[in-house]
Amino acid sequence: MVDVTGISVRYFAAAADAAGCTKETLDLPATANLGQVKDLLLTKYGPGMQQVLSVSAFLVDSELTRDLTRTAGAQVDVLPPFAGG
Repeated sequence: MVDVTGISVRYFAAAADAAGCTKETLDLPATANLGQVKDLLLTKYGPGMQQVLSVSAFLVDSELTRDLTRTAGAQVDVLPPFAGG
C-alpha cells in the first residue's frame, strides 16, 4: 500500500493563471518528487500549465530548485519568472 499524503501547492503569477487558483492540495505519495508533481499538474491543467512549467522553478523547504528528482515534501511553490525592474 502506498502512503498518500496531501502536498500543498502554491501558484504565483502565470502559474496561478494557468491553474485558475493560487493554492491547492494534491494527493500524491509521501515520497513524491517534483517530477511527479509536475506530471500531475500537466495532466490536470494541460498546455497552459506546460508553457508555464517549462520556464518555472520550484521552492521546496526555502530552496529554489529545478531538480525534478527532489522530494516534494509538504509544500511546493511554483515560481514562474517574474517581470520586474
